[in-house]
Amino acid sequence: MHKQNFKIILSFLLILVSNFILAQKKFTVVLDAGHGGSDHGAYRNYADIGRVAEKDVTLAITLKVGAMLEKNKDFKVIYTRKIDEYPSLSDRTNLANRSKADLFVSIHCNSSQRPTAYGTETYVQGPNQNDTNLEVAKRENDVIYLDEKDKQIFGSYDPTSPESLIALKLQQSKYLESSLLLGGLVEGNFVNRDKRFSRGVFQKNLHVLRMNAMPSVLIETGFINHPEESHYLASEKGQDEISQSIYLAIIDYKKAIDRKSGGNSYATKKVEPEKLAEVPLKNDFRILLMSSPTKYNDGDPALKGLNYILTIKENGQYKYYYSVTNMASVKDINLKTAKDAGFRNAYAVGFMPNQKLSSGYYTLEVYTGDKLNANSFIIQTLKDVERNKENGVFYYTYGKVYTLEDAVKLQKEIEAKGIKNTVIQKVYK
Repeated sequence: MHKQNFKIILSFLLILVSNFILAQKKFTVVLDAGHGGSDHGAYRNYADIGRVAEKDVTLAITLKVGAMLEKNKDFKVIYTRKIDEYPSLSDRTNLANRSKADLFVSIHCNSSQRPTAYGTETYVQGPNQNDTNLEVAKRENDVIYLDEKDKQIFGSYDPTSPESLIALKLQQSKYLESSLLLGGLVEGNFVNRDKRFSRGVFQKNLHVLRMNAMPSVLIETGFINHPEESHYLASEKGQDEISQSIYLAIIDYKKAIDRKSGGNSYATKKVEPEKLAEVPLKNDFRILLMSSPTKYNDGDPALKGLNYILTIKENGQYKYYYSVTNMASVKDINLKTAKDAGFRNAYAVGFMPNQKLSSGYYTLEVYTGDKLNANSFIIQTLKDVERNKENGVFYYTYGKVYTLEDAVKLQKEIEAKGIKNTVIQKVYK
């Protein structure tokens, strides 16, 4: 055989073998049961069912999801834990990266200081959006202090530094759309299949997601502190429904990724990141839930259990805005969440970042009601409050700034001093 012909045949055979190996590559999913071992996560004690601990619920759901995926020949399942033990965050992320996984799914339960909080949430990695849900970020990130190696790896990380923000932006552009796709599928199944309340899909700087070189989500399956939802989480029925919804979301995710890559069975690795990347919008978008002459505080039933509410008073009307994002896909998810909660007339409103009011300013409405005396906490704490009276009601305002971002910052500053339930007010000259 001619030497040149032999090389051609050999090259052809190598291509065939290579394609065969690629065809046999299974779609690898790392399932992470949150917490474990000495780290109980969130927990509550109930008289009828005893202690409901996050580490037990997450393990039960994770094993059920894994068992369903293992029956599918296209999937390879890797567990960060299958028993009651505590793998460090770096152990979990290192395992996923070493395995060259296509997907990382971390399963958790939520908790809140408010006993009325309930519903599901899914988080993807990215810069914090207006510090929403600090409870989740603090709880999930504080576990680094349980392990010395984690403290060294994660403890020095400063999420506010320019270098960290650049790194987050780079990672976000690479995996964000894929992560959001899975997050939306998970939350959609919780709503449509299980008839549960979804609080939405959010970006958050979470250590267990940040170090992963693959699309990753963290699913909060419900609130341990909510009596009804906690019983659901602890029940066989609840765990079966939750695991089925997550499993089906992973199946649908793979199908969608396969379609984008032309049917490749291990699509996550073959899709070019630039084709997946979602370009941020120029404006920030908030979902306007309603306008009302009535002021509602956080947790009021009128807000239908939604968090991340920004209230802006304008021309005597209180406008209630839900969440904020500069990503079109997240905006659509937030709008769906608002409508599912009962705000059928909700719509998205664009806000130009750091835009100054051309004919007015922002101030904070810090109190409405009867006249405050000179010894009141608000008067003593904020020396420069202004008092107004309208229709027999006293309105006290504080501060003068010209951008919405500065108004939010001022609001947080006085909340730190103990003055809660303030409202940002637009004042026109």
